[in-house]
Amino acid sequence: MKQFFKYVCATVVGIILVVAIVTILSIMGLVGMASMGSATANVKDNSVLVIQLEGSINERSEENPFGDLLGNSVLTEQGLDDILNAIERAKTEPKVKGIYIEAGAFAGAMPATLQSIRKALEDFKKEGKFIVAYGDEYTQGAYYLCSTADSLIVNPQGVIEWSGLSSTVTYYKDLLEKVGVDMQVVKVGTYKSAVEPYLLSEMSDANREQIETYDREIWNEITKAVSKSRGISEAKLNELADSMILLSEASLYKKEKLADKLAYSDAVKQTIANMMKVDSPDDYNTISVKDLAGISANQPKGFSGNVVAVYYAVGDIVEISTSDWNYSPEIVSKKVCKDLEKLANDDDVKAVVLRVNSGGGSAFASEQIWHEVMDIKAKKPIVVSMGDMAASGGYYISCAADYIYAEPTTITGSIGIFGMFPNAGELLNDKLGVHFNTVKTNEHADFGDISRPFTEQERAIAQRYINNGYELFTRRCADGRKMKQDDIKKIGEGRVWTGIHAKQIGLVDELGGLDKAIAKAKQLAKLDEASVMNYPAKGTILDQLLEEMQGSSYADKQLKQTLGEYYPLWADLKNLHQKTGIQASLPYRLKFRL
Repeated sequence: MKQFFKYVCATVVGIILVVAIVTILSIMGLVGMASMGSATANVKDNSVLVIQLEGSINERSEENPFGDLLGNSVLTEQGLDDILNAIERAKTEPKVKGIYIEAGAFAGAMPATLQSIRKALEDFKKEGKFIVAYGDEYTQGAYYLCSTADSLIVNPQGVIEWSGLSSTVTYYKDLLEKVGVDMQVVKVGTYKSAVEPYLLSEMSDANREQIETYDREIWNEITKAVSKSRGISEAKLNELADSMILLSEASLYKKEKLADKLAYSDAVKQTIANMMKVDSPDDYNTISVKDLAGISANQPKGFSGNVVAVYYAVGDIVEISTSDWNYSPEIVSKKVCKDLEKLANDDDVKAVVLRVNSGGGSAFASEQIWHEVMDIKAKKPIVVSMGDMAASGGYYISCAADYIYAEPTTITGSIGIFGMFPNAGELLNDKLGVHFNTVKTNEHADFGDISRPFTEQERAIAQRYINNGYELFTRRCADGRKMKQDDIKKIGEGRVWTGIHAKQIGLVDELGGLDKAIAKAKQLAKLDEASVMNYPAKGTILDQLLEEMQGSSYADKQLKQTLGEYYPLWADLKNLHQKTGIQASLPYRLKFRL
């Protein structure tokens, strides 16, 4: 009877909590709708858009109920879509006179994301509007953005990081040997080095060559841009990077023209007032990225009846979601294929832009998505916009498009396939004392059993399967790019390229961001007017809250922020089982120091 009452009480409490949450969210929704109705009025005269560089930047913004409720800046995640929308709106809104960028606890972003924001800031300035930047501490990524400012201010005791670009590969071979696990690998491609961390203790010459090449190309893009903005030669910028200016006195930053002024944060308001040509800081107003992007997204524009659908494909490519304890986004082929099929059959959708930000994953899942892209292509134009990465499987799902855009610093290519099959026989038998006896009806009935190594025949069979997969991958690329398969193989081999190089060798058509891809889709569909709609739809606040209440997502966000740059190492080890089987994936998890 006690147990009965216990369960009844628990159920009642649960119902009360759910009702309370739904009620609160409903009120929040009504308030939100009311504010949307008068969104235009929220932009006041003499406004400044405030961009706070803190936390991390993802492809799309998400509601963060726990971060908002707890006021936890550690959980701050901004959407590239919101930032670009806000800058575009600020550029065309007469009431917005300038932008203020505050460099805070910025976790950084991949180079292509930063480059797209920087281009938007440069475009904003072409309208004759100003940018002011301030920071107690400028990370290198933050400085790359803030160097566009008309007035760049650093705290007198602050620092600017400017040290160059590095990429780190983590190797697990010795660790696996110590625990008694042997990774049995089959692959195609000299540069397909995804498997190197499990086979070697240091970089191969081929891997070092490709890393040095794209690091140098990306760094050249960064120094060229900063040189133009700050009026400092590229040679001088490299000299400063080599001199460890991070540990220099702040006066050096002004002397070398990296900064315009040394001042404490309280001087920023007057600087903005001077740029606004008003008497005091009380004479101007501020508006946030979230508010201005919201106005841009929700402002009534009318529905033309012609839709350009932008579909976001972000994360590792998998067949079935594994996100129960994984905060990283995923491209789940079963869901994506259904979504793309709907877009293909929707008569209102006249063209599709596939926004790809992925280092690849399952070769099988990539093939399924490729098939849906081909189905769309048979019915309407499809254009690919590459974000930070569209490599390996990410390139696989892109190659069939009518037109492909990439940022100069996009990581793409990596056309190759590999397979990894762990043999934990030593760990299980010798170290743990666990022994196996197998009875089988046929010779290969226990193929892939982790308690034993491959036979020579099994390895040969697996290699043949990988070779066939590579033939299919390169044929898909050749057909999509209208190139000979042999020419694709010459630039394939698993090699990673920047967007700059990819354009030169024919893997992409043009350099540019999502805005150019949308314009191209309209052109190919012969549309004068079109409504741009984003897919898949973002989750509601209630969806996000329910997800957070499950515990794993919230805890993993905390872990990600706590571990910082070491989070990918933990994630790699945790998800090692997902890398087994046949993969079309980047050669390693890229860790840029930017």
